[in-house]
Amino acid sequence: MPKNHRNQHDNLETVDKSYRMQEPWRLLRIMAEFVDGFEKMERVGPAVSIFGSARTKPGMANYKLAEELARLIVKSGFAVITGGGPGLMEAANKGAKEAGGKSVGLSIQLPFETKGNDFLTMEVNFNYFFVRKVMFVKYARGFIALPGGLGTMDELFEMLTLIQTGKVDPFPIVLIGKTYWSGLLDWMKASMLKERYINPEDLELFHVTDSAKEAVRIIQDFYKKNKKRGKIRII
Repeated sequence: MPKNHRNQHDNLETVDKSYRMQEPWRLLRIMAEFVDGFEKMERVGPAVSIFGSARTKPGMANYKLAEELARLIVKSGFAVITGGGPGLMEAANKGAKEAGGKSVGLSIQLPFETKGNDFLTMEVNFNYFFVRKVMFVKYARGFIALPGGLGTMDELFEMLTLIQTGKVDPFPIVLIGKTYWSGLLDWMKASMLKERYINPEDLELFHVTDSAKEAVRIIQDFYKKNKKRGKIRII
């Protein structure tokens, strides 16, 4: 074998060995994140997860709305769970903490976010998005989405899919901001529903409002009717 080919072969073999040695350890790191998350989140009690943009600045209308929303959630007897970052997550954690409630941040390690916001009473750190999303589902009794970007859409459609497919017990999902969400809802009706990619009842899996008070009332009414506030059952 020519020398240069032999060197390439040796390099590939080294990379392959390194990969085989590292990949099994990744499974252990994933398991460790689940164990740590389960252990910490068991102490939280009934909670509501709030999603929204990390780019919203203090003083903006939606920032103030998220603060008000979190205060109302705490007063209704729930803890508040967010992604632990800036923007609307920070606003919700701020409102929850100032109202004397549990303010939980499920933080994710990102190049542009190095730590959780300053209003957390509990922080759980994750490296894997999919582990983090399990915690959002397993330990919340309802989900409220404010205007946001790709991360908010990812979390929203994950929750809708879990209910649609029967993988979790039904739970209330509320979208706040009729103007913001109207384009998406119109598209879902005009494209997804029209082409029969979803059923009409799939559009009833969530509520849309402009009011923080109504969002909390929807969650309260859901549990008054269902007579339970236990953890969401994941099949």
